[in-house]
Amino acid sequence: MRVKFTVNGEQRTADDVWEGESLLYVLRERLGLPGAKNACEQGECGSCTVYLDDTPVCACLVAAGQAQDREVRTVEGLGSEDELDPVQQAFIERGAVQCGFCTPGLIVAAHDLIRRNPCPKDAEIREALAGNLCRCTGYEKIIDAVHTAAAHSRGEATS
Repeated sequence: MRVKFTVNGEQRTADDVWEGESLLYVLRERLGLPGAKNACEQGECGSCTVYLDDTPVCACLVAAGQAQDREVRTVEGLGSEDELDPVQQAFIERGAVQCGFCTPGLIVAAHDLIRRNPCPKDAEIREALAGNLCRCTGYEKIIDAVHTAAAHSRGEATS
């Protein structure tokens, strides 16, 4: 089957997609967008989180055909090479990137939180990121990065 959809603002087509193929597989293997990671394939880890019509989803659980005529935004589509999204920049600034495997999903989840709540408290950040597992950290640097990104998004300086 052929799937046509918008990915990071660009009209894309994937040919010869089989019925059970996941959106994650199409993004990574057919379209060359490796940001969303393939980890659990059960929607438990959050490493493959992307936006589907502005709603965060686990791309491993979405059949590629469900993206037909819809809009997908991956971690690659949040910023650009010249200007990172405030969440991407804050993860770098605060050292919230360790092995990097969970980072794309955490960034998309944090981005979504800040869109909905520009001044989240620790408990709200923890709740928003609860579906994203990280094996390398105690999450403190990640929470710091979300606070920093929220402040940047509000136009506030951070130290």
